[in-house]
Amino acid sequence: MSNPIAHGEDPGFHSSIQENLKQLSAQLGSPEDEASVMEIYQNACDLLSQLSPSPLTLARVAGTLLVYRVTNTEPEEIEWFNTQVKQCLDEEEVEELIESISRTDAL
Repeated sequence: MSNPIAHGEDPGFHSSIQENLKQLSAQLGSPEDEASVMEIYQNACDLLSQLSPSPLTLARVAGTLLVYRVTNTEPEEIEWFNTQVKQCLDEEEVEELIESISRTDAL
C-alpha cells in the first residue's frame, strides 16, 4: 500500500504541514520565513525517506526539527535525533522516539 505523502501525490498535505510549521514558529516567538520552513520540511522528508510516513508522523518530525531550531538546541542533540529517525524501521518507532524525547520523566 503506497502512501500519498511518500510519493507527493497529494500536495495539500505538504502545504498544510508547511503552513502549520510557520504558525508554530510564530507562536514560539521566532517566526521562520518560507525558505526556512521549506528547509525544515525537506529535512523531515529526507529523514523519513526509508519509510512511507503518515502525514501526522511527518508533521511531528518536522515540528521537532522546528523546535530544535527555534530553541537553539545543541548540534549534537539534533544529530542524535536525525540518526535515530533514520534508523527507525517503521512509523511506530518514529512515534515512540518522539514520545520519548518529549517526556520530562525521561530526563
